[in-house]
Amino acid sequence: MLALDIRNVNKQYPSFQLKDISFQLEKGYIMGFIGANGAGKTTTIKSILNMIHTDSGEVHILGRNIAEYELELKQEIGCAFGGNDFYNRSKMKTLTDVIKKFYKNWNDETYANYLRRFKLDENKKIAELSTGMKVKYSLALALSHGAKLLVLDEPTSGLDPVARDDLLDIFQELVVDGEISILFSTHITSDLEKCADYITFIENGKIIASSEKDEFKESYRLLNGAESQLNQVKERLISYKINSFGFTGLIHSRDFEPTFDIKATIPSLEEFMIYFAKKEDTHV
Repeated sequence: MLALDIRNVNKQYPSFQLKDISFQLEKGYIMGFIGANGAGKTTTIKSILNMIHTDSGEVHILGRNIAEYELELKQEIGCAFGGNDFYNRSKMKTLTDVIKKFYKNWNDETYANYLRRFKLDENKKIAELSTGMKVKYSLALALSHGAKLLVLDEPTSGLDPVARDDLLDIFQELVVDGEISILFSTHITSDLEKCADYITFIENGKIIASSEKDEFKESYRLLNGAESQLNQVKERLISYKINSFGFTGLIHSRDFEPTFDIKATIPSLEEFMIYFAKKEDTHV
């Protein structure tokens, strides 16, 4: 079963639009959702959660249309957002006692287990929690009502490397049994190198590619050559930089011919994003 099936979603704003957004997430996997700031990640996530009214298209979660089964499906969805501002003066316990009433499958024992796992003291006020602890609190809430789909928007933003690594381990543990699926939006691509199974890339409101992570990366090549070699491939490059050693450029694997005698490597997700973002500058 598909955990998430987004079909031809469109949303028009005065200065931005989502254009025919479609991608799927198989149950039991982690999908990294990447794109520059302003590319449409958060708008897409709000569309998935039915937080904004789309102009056309459908979002199916666990086989059901979110527009038709919103109340039922939101029992199955958990969210965590970086920079979450809860009621800062409230104690964690007070806030949880309010939130849990909304979920019919809430499990106090599961919640207590996650508090221990995440080393959270429920008598602390929200204002006393670090950024990482706030994200872990969001996760504890989501997982204590049996969420089958976690939608995480920049959850590791602002965390130190140790806290981020801890969260990534948790994400990977959650999907092991194949029951929980995660859509993970982030600009920290190194996190996705560690934990994502699939990558979906959005640019300017359009999905450029969505596939298994290694397949995604292998569909591009990063070229390093002498400046004198640039003209051999210049017209085929997505973008390039000229430096003291020659040039570095991004190209679709299908457009690269080994006969060019130019060094080619598989780009990291970070290199891919940097060079893809430069394409407008390169082709001015």
